[in-house]
Amino acid sequence: MHKSRSLKTEILLRLAIPLIFFMSIETVLSYFVTLHHVNVAYDRWLLDSARSLTEGIKVRDGNIWVELPPAALDIFKWDELDKTYFKIISEEKGMLAGDKFVPEPLAQKMNGLSPLYFNDEMYNEPVRVVSILITHHETPEKIFVHVAETLNKRRGMMIDILLADLVPQLVLMLLVGVYLLAGVKRGLQPLHVLADEIAQRTPRDLRPIPEQHVFLEVRALTDTINDLLDRLAQAIVTQERFITNAAHQLRTPLAGLKLQAERALREQDVTAMKPALVQIQGCADRMSHLTTQLLILARSEPINGGYELRQLDLCTLAKKTCMDWVPKALQRQMDLSFEGFEQPLYVQGDDVLLRELLANLLDNAICYGREHGNIVVKVERYPVPILIVEDDGPGIPKLEMDRIFERFYRIPGSSGDGCGLGLAIVKEIADLHQARLELNRVSDTGGTRFGLFFERS
Repeated sequence: MHKSRSLKTEILLRLAIPLIFFMSIETVLSYFVTLHHVNVAYDRWLLDSARSLTEGIKVRDGNIWVELPPAALDIFKWDELDKTYFKIISEEKGMLAGDKFVPEPLAQKMNGLSPLYFNDEMYNEPVRVVSILITHHETPEKIFVHVAETLNKRRGMMIDILLADLVPQLVLMLLVGVYLLAGVKRGLQPLHVLADEIAQRTPRDLRPIPEQHVFLEVRALTDTINDLLDRLAQAIVTQERFITNAAHQLRTPLAGLKLQAERALREQDVTAMKPALVQIQGCADRMSHLTTQLLILARSEPINGGYELRQLDLCTLAKKTCMDWVPKALQRQMDLSFEGFEQPLYVQGDDVLLRELLANLLDNAICYGREHGNIVVKVERYPVPILIVEDDGPGIPKLEMDRIFERFYRIPGSSGDGCGLGLAIVKEIADLHQARLELNRVSDTGGTRFGLFFERS
């Protein structure tokens, strides 16, 4: 199972890792800067020591010798931490004084213009060496002075400076870490409060989440949740209304069915039972039709959503549906015709629901149209794909046009045994397909035209 990531840990890592990285970079830079300045300071002292030895170099009659009193040597070599060594060399006579193991630089590196500093080892200890070239006006011979010193003082000063620099930084980083931990915890507290507030709600409590204490960055999340809660509340209201209406509508045919069954049971003669049985058959037919309509209406509810609208040929669908309804039109001696194209006209839709939509419009036209009348189903391409159903019946009064799409609403005084769901289903399916449904009268004398305008795919 994939372990959920902690937002607090993620934030702390994103803050702490750069902090540690830059602290490490700063430490490395501090080390090299400190090393440079320590070397500069002690190299000057080392150079002063080398120059002090030049005072003991004597030249007379072209002869060179070194005159260093023991007291001067004691002062030169005295140091509590480091050992100092020196060597004075004549180009022709060789070593004049000092320790012969003092390292010497390569000859080509000495230019005589400036002292030469380098690191080496002496008696298995690292040393810092300075070499200078001495020229005397009484002799052309070159004299080299090499002074070596161990690195204890340098290391001590390096450690002291680095500790003085790093300890406050470590303490500061520790304080910053504590502050970040407390700050992130305090910053995420409103999310925990929000989670607790939602967790304490009942399943029926779909009030919007209050936003007065919500951070701006979390507002998008709460807005999305509030939008979901609003749609869920609407869906629940729609379902409750559907269940209430369905229960009310089913109660009537069930009561009639029960009444006619009791009437039939009281009769002894089969002939006397026949009217009740006919009524039972009629009630069963109406209840079957109503149940089918209710199931289709529930399937077309927006709450169900989740439909994958596929590309389908509107001409083929309309033509096949019209052929299925020809027998019922002929029963009422009505002429059902189709006007379309040989070429496909594709729209995005659900095949079953669009067939049901057209079937309801045809059923409505056959039931309420004029006997011996005409029903025309048309498919048009421009300006967008359009499905049209026309009849030449008495038409729908203008005052009723806004209400006939309401569930279970029937125009007062209308004939037929409909349940008032057909056009409501048509409206739901049209909305599901994001198609515009228009209702008009064919002429001033009557007739009804339903037009379904699809978006061009």
